[in-house]
Amino acid sequence: MNSKALLVGAFCMLLSSNVDAQTVVQSDSLPEVVVTGTGTLHLLKDAPVQTEVINQRMLKNFSGKSIDEILSSLTSSFSFNEDDMGSQMQMNGLGNSYILVLIDGKRIHGDVGGQNDLSLIDPQNIEKIEIVKGASSALYGSDAIAGVVNIITKKHRQEGVLLENSTRVGSYGDLRQHNAVGLNFGKFSSLTNFQLQHSDGWQNTGTEHTVGTEPPIYDSRNKTVNRHTNWQVAQRFTYKPTDRLELYADGSIYRKRIYRTSGKYPHYDVKTWDMEYQNASVSAGGTYKLNATDFLQLDVDWNRHAYYYDFTATTLVEDYDKSAGTIYYPYFPYLAGQKELQSDQQRTMANLKGVFSLPYNNKLNVGAEYRYDWLKAPTRVRGGKAHDYTQSVYVQDEWNPVDMLNITAGLRLNHNSSFGMKLTPKLSAMLKLSNDFRLRASWSQGFKTPAIRELYYSYVRQMSGTYLYLGNENLKPQSSNYYSMSAEYTHGSLSLTLSGYYNKLDNMIALVTIPNYQAPDEYIILYDPVKTRQYKNIETAKTYGLDFNARYSWRELTVGLGYSYLDTRANQYDTTHDRMQKVTIDGMAHHKGNVFAMWGHRFSNDYRLGVGVYGRMSSKRYYQIDGNGKGYQLWRVTTTHDLGHSKTCDYRLELGVDNIFDYVDRTPHGLHLGTTTPGRTVYATFSIKFHKGKKISNKFKSNNYQKQNTNEED
Repeated sequence: MNSKALLVGAFCMLLSSNVDAQTVVQSDSLPEVVVTGTGTLHLLKDAPVQTEVINQRMLKNFSGKSIDEILSSLTSSFSFNEDDMGSQMQMNGLGNSYILVLIDGKRIHGDVGGQNDLSLIDPQNIEKIEIVKGASSALYGSDAIAGVVNIITKKHRQEGVLLENSTRVGSYGDLRQHNAVGLNFGKFSSLTNFQLQHSDGWQNTGTEHTVGTEPPIYDSRNKTVNRHTNWQVAQRFTYKPTDRLELYADGSIYRKRIYRTSGKYPHYDVKTWDMEYQNASVSAGGTYKLNATDFLQLDVDWNRHAYYYDFTATTLVEDYDKSAGTIYYPYFPYLAGQKELQSDQQRTMANLKGVFSLPYNNKLNVGAEYRYDWLKAPTRVRGGKAHDYTQSVYVQDEWNPVDMLNITAGLRLNHNSSFGMKLTPKLSAMLKLSNDFRLRASWSQGFKTPAIRELYYSYVRQMSGTYLYLGNENLKPQSSNYYSMSAEYTHGSLSLTLSGYYNKLDNMIALVTIPNYQAPDEYIILYDPVKTRQYKNIETAKTYGLDFNARYSWRELTVGLGYSYLDTRANQYDTTHDRMQKVTIDGMAHHKGNVFAMWGHRFSNDYRLGVGVYGRMSSKRYYQIDGNGKGYQLWRVTTTHDLGHSKTCDYRLELGVDNIFDYVDRTPHGLHLGTTTPGRTVYATFSIKFHKGKKISNKFKSNNYQKQNTNEED
């Protein structure tokens, strides 16, 4: 796609689906409250750190089937390439491992080949999403280099009983089921949530890219997205023994199976096993309110993510000598129906936090964290097991010397069992030049210790031949310096935001193609790979860009525009030619944009109609190997129908068409896609909500980010 045409088209439409936290129109809602940028509650317009929000009204009108679809369509900063190994998320030029994803302020745990499985998140259970761009390691620790995405879930706030059922069906066997049962009686409340997701998958092309002089394959069975099914049951209990104290305990079980087709071409589409993921989590904690503004909070949680091969045919698999840490012959068979563990990742975390109001308009946020990671991978890690732990303390002060100025400074001291001590600071400021105009600036450092997977994990993938991926025990921690400035103008129903950023990374970890002779001999003998890639520290990398957001509302119509410009540079050592070379960071697109127009009208007490038109577009995405991804434009039309509203029941019907111009990327398998969309799809969702009991006030909303005012549609 021509990038100039992309820009002209986006701006001429004067629309956007990027809902910036600084641009929320509040004509029909309570003032928006955010927490992610500082870990403390702020009105959206007064948040010291620029925060982007996708609120409940936007979520209800968009009717997204997944968090991937919601983020890529409602902001211009994200891109996704869904595959069997996860969501392949990228934010402002940096990949999934640099983006910290939180659910109610807690780290998501679901590392699938380095990519978080975002299907863990039930889109029907999202109250709103807060996004903070840039390094946030001073507050959130390792991984928060590109930014933080905080998924805030719905809470049952009504005395009595809540029952919810939502069923969505769509093209290619798409099925989404959501059920919730809520009980709230006096000091005790319970919320049970169930979700089911299924897709038959699809194939955009039967052409398979081959290596060397082999001719392409034109009748491959490989699918663009494989058939898959996942389900999750989650339970949360809350108990308030006093007005000052709230305790909770929750847990979840998650299962996912990916069904892989099998063809006739060895190393290309012969599949003898499906993939299965098993997740579990348990957590407990509480919040003690010291006064109207101060509180103490403790959270302890345990998470497990296990990855298995489920064999569908007799398969010869190499054995592994755990004591020697080497692969050896002979092979031994797995029969159809048997299962083999590939990795079992477990994590235990404890977090103690306090927020205190101090004299002279200071607010202090202090905390301590402990994290223990354990990995078992009998066939992928030498010795079969590895572990790591991190402990840290942090402090942050928000100071308002005068009403028009806020200065926020923070510092984290981190100790990792393998890499020692690290200090990470941050400094930000917000200046209110008038009631309508604000300036923000920030500098923050980020850090990321190498993950256990990057250090020790080795595996192969069949992609146009056998690709070997190797861990590297000689990796060094990554660090970054992030600078940003933004200007925001809000007057009435018009909102404009312009921000620029520069992010410089040292010792960035990336997969680098190396000569086969540099890999361990046993791997080369065993797999005979066409390419070998290993995690390496590249010298320096930088990303920089501009984000622009505009939004305007007039009566029942809301329109907006979002545009993101990005450039990346990295210095990478070329082992073949013994020299440094400049490369782009994989997945980078110079231009991305999204647009929307949304209209709604209540015709009677029993019927309200909503109509939305959404578009998202991207220029070419760049990769170091296996080709670039094509640019694209995707457009979507949604309608929502609120029916038969009563005191106890709400009924809702959603109908929509995605990718209305039927764009499909036909790039051969094994090469990079701009988008994995199968073309034009249709969907329908029907929801019933039963609630009996009076709505109760939330006495903890002033000090617990999990309970906030949100923009609710009337």
